[in-house]
Order: sequence, then C-alpha cells, then structure tokens
Amino acid sequence: MTGVLTRRVVAEALGTGLLVTVVVGSGIAAARLSPGDTGLQLLENAFATALGLAVLILMLGPVSGAHFNPVVSAVDCWLGRRSGDGLAVRDLAAYVPAQVLGAIAGAVLANLMFGEEAVSWSVTQRSAGQLWIGESVATAGLIMLVFSLARSGRSAAAPAAVGAYIGSAYWFTSSTSFANPAVTIGRAFSDTFAGIAPGSVPAFVVFQVVGAIVGTLLLVVLYPVAGGAAGEVVVPRTESGVGS
Repeated sequence: MTGVLTRRVVAEALGTGLLVTVVVGSGIAAARLSPGDTGLQLLENAFATALGLAVLILMLGPVSGAHFNPVVSAVDCWLGRRSGDGLAVRDLAAYVPAQVLGAIAGAVLANLMFGEEAVSWSVTQRSAGQLWIGESVATAGLIMLVFSLARSGRSAAAPAAVGAYIGSAYWFTSSTSFANPAVTIGRAFSDTFAGIAPGSVPAFVVFQVVGAIVGTLLLVVLYPVAGGAAGEVVVPRTESGVGS
C-alpha cells in the first residue's frame, strides 16, 4: 500500500469511526438527558449527527474524499471506471474494510465514554418492510445528493448539504436513515438508543445496496456524465492530503 493510499485509508477509518461515535454517543446522551421522550431523543441524536458529519467531511475530505460509507465508495468506483476517474478498484478494496473496522471501533469508543461495556450487542430489532423501504429511500437520496453536487461543481456545499440531508432523513424515513452499511454494522455493537440488533443488519445492508443502485440509475438518467466528477466525491481529495 502506497503512502498516499495509507493516508486515505486511515482518514476513512477515522472518519467512519468518529461518525459512529457521534451517532451512538449522542444517542446515549439523549436517552439519559431526555428519558421517556423518544421524539426529543431523536431530535437531539439527529442534530448532533448532522453537525458532526459536516465537521468530519470538512476535516478529512481533502485526504480521502470523506466517503465514510461503502456504498458511496462502490458507486464512486463504478462511475469512475466508466469515465477513467474516481476511486480505483484497489482503493475500494482498502476503503471498505477500513470503514467497517472504523465503525466498530467508533461504537466501542462511544460505549466506553459513557461507562457502558465496550461491546454490548444491541437487542433493538429493526426488521420490517417499511424500514427496508426507508433504508432504500435514504440511501438512494444520499447517492443522488453527493454525486449531483460533484457533477454540478458544487462540492464545496457537500459538508452542509450531506449533514442536512442525513439530519432530515432521521425524520422523514421510517428507518431513521442509517444509509450506510459500515455504520449499520458498527451500531450493532451498542445496546443503546442508536443500536440495531445483529440479526437486523443483513437486511438493512441489502436494502442500502438496493437504494444505492436505484440512486445510481436515477443519477445516470439526470446527469449522464456524472462519472466525470467521480473524483470530486464527497468532496475533492488531493493527491496526498493537504500540507503533505
């Protein structure tokens, strides 16, 4: 692995891990601060996630593109192969394990910060047709957002736009918008407000992939040459990171 790719992989692991730390940690805090009020807990969780995600994209985007999401990386690779741009297959093979391992570490960190067991498997079942539809919708929308911003030359708006989209999707989707296989896996390691039972994870991931395919098809229809901007997703990455 080259030095450039190593830095990118570290950035993806760190960014995905801290994203899960924000999601799980703010979920634990919300449940403790607002016991008995699920609506307020969700509002607090969504608000923290939207802000945290925007900050992480700003901080790590110049190094890796701030994908923090296997389906974003996979679509970036596929679209890029069609235009000679985007994520290389070699890079995709390094990004995805880093994102998943980072997500697990992020959940463990959140658990420890709040005095929970390092690993406590979630018992929150999220297995229902409406939730799977919600995950498909959330993921399709995310794919369309990040790639349309890149294609239209508005990647600078991605941190705020992606944060706002995920924060709002907590509310307009039945599944509260996981929209990310790595984050879904990580959240299974915490039996807290933001958790998901391990048995519910496979179906969520399947429908996230379905949503990514739908989003990509719509993107190709609306932006036929979207692949030409694959290297700008989620935000433009430099060859070796700022200041290196």
